[in-house]
Amino acid sequence: MNNSQRRKLNSLFTKNKAWAEKMVQIDPEFFSSLSEQQTPDYLWIGCSDSRVPANQVVDLKPGEVFVHRNIANVVVHTDLNCLSVIQYAVNVLKVKHIIVCGHYGCGGVKAAFEGHEQGLIDNWLRHIKDVYRWHKEEIDAQTTEQDKINLLCEKNVIEQVANVCHSTIVQRAWKDNMDLTVHGWIYSIENGLLKALDAEVSESDQLNSTHILKDQT
Repeated sequence: MNNSQRRKLNSLFTKNKAWAEKMVQIDPEFFSSLSEQQTPDYLWIGCSDSRVPANQVVDLKPGEVFVHRNIANVVVHTDLNCLSVIQYAVNVLKVKHIIVCGHYGCGGVKAAFEGHEQGLIDNWLRHIKDVYRWHKEEIDAQTTEQDKINLLCEKNVIEQVANVCHSTIVQRAWKDNMDLTVHGWIYSIENGLLKALDAEVSESDQLNSTHILKDQT
């Protein structure tokens, strides 16, 4: 590591110290109360993109939103990391809302749409390519490439909402009459605004019967 890199890294500690001091000035009990427990109402499943920080986008303090992020906010049933986060959020933290939030101009969605070889990540992007395949006619009917990619971003969010809802974790929560709603949102980096998509589910009856857990007979 050269001196320039080390100075940049050290600046993060300086910024951290200034931030911690500012928080204590605002609320002297902030860190002591935060260290005792976390009781968020929200689980945020978002993209790893550095321009979409969950807490700042919705103006929530540390401890108010539980966060999981990955490339292109994908939820698949072989991803034990994501499923573990969902299970902890639902069963331990008792969150009331799971928000799947994508964003326009998503690099992962763009890469899946264009189909160029990227390396290892191509295996992950296959999930988004499937979404493109399912909605290809509607997406290809858009006027510009940017419009096509933006629509694919929306379709991807809606598909991931369905995947969250179809998980046995969420299905079991609804069977146990837990107050839990899954939402699909999308964020615009260009203006900083969120938009709710037509993807909000709060009970199993809103799903295809194929995915609903049934009692043993």
